[in-house]
Amino acid sequence: MKNNKIFGQVAALIFALTLTAPALAGIVITGTRVIYPEGEREVMVKVENKGDKPVLIQSWVDDGDAEASPETTKAPFTITPPVNRVNAGKGQTLRLMYIGEGLPKDKESVFWLSVLEVPPRAKEQANQLQMAFRSRIKIFYRPKALPGDANIAGESVTWRRVSGGVEAKNPTPYYVSLANIASDKEGKKIIAEGGMVAPGSTQFFPMKSSLSTIYPSYINDYGGIWPTPQPVAP
Repeated sequence: MKNNKIFGQVAALIFALTLTAPALAGIVITGTRVIYPEGEREVMVKVENKGDKPVLIQSWVDDGDAEASPETTKAPFTITPPVNRVNAGKGQTLRLMYIGEGLPKDKESVFWLSVLEVPPRAKEQANQLQMAFRSRIKIFYRPKALPGDANIAGESVTWRRVSGGVEAKNPTPYYVSLANIASDKEGKKIIAEGGMVAPGSTQFFPMKSSLSTIYPSYINDYGGIWPTPQPVAP
């Protein structure tokens, strides 16, 4: 009888927590990245509230420091509106504007857009934990005269075997992003996590397997992902 009583108390507690748990983030940013071509006055970024309640969002851009706040960021961009309410099932267009100067003309530069979602607090929820959710995606500032095609830049990356994994060398002026690295052409047998290789730079990817051919899944401007067979030099 005592055990049944304890079980009943635990079950009741779990049920209560389920009822009072905050909903998952409802704000969705359209697209997986933002491309900002040099010379553009502004670029539009769309967000949508997929939840069933209105939320307040705050948006800002940083230069890669995930701890930066709207007050401390030094990124050369401004975004309007910086704070806005988005009703359930509705959308909002953010206007992203480049206000800086002096970025490299011979390669891309990367920044990050953050959208912080704060759900409203109801009076009856005054004593509950309030959670804020942040979405963060990349902004690629792209100079006009760059040679080649950003969407196939991954094909130019060269790979070589190093201790503990592989090293990618990116000879292009574009950032090359990859979701993961697989050992098969279907991209199902994942052997290493993804990452990003900066223009003219190298990047190490930890990997236990030692293969002569790998299949990095590169990500293009539209968020498309495709495994590409590439040889690994010894």
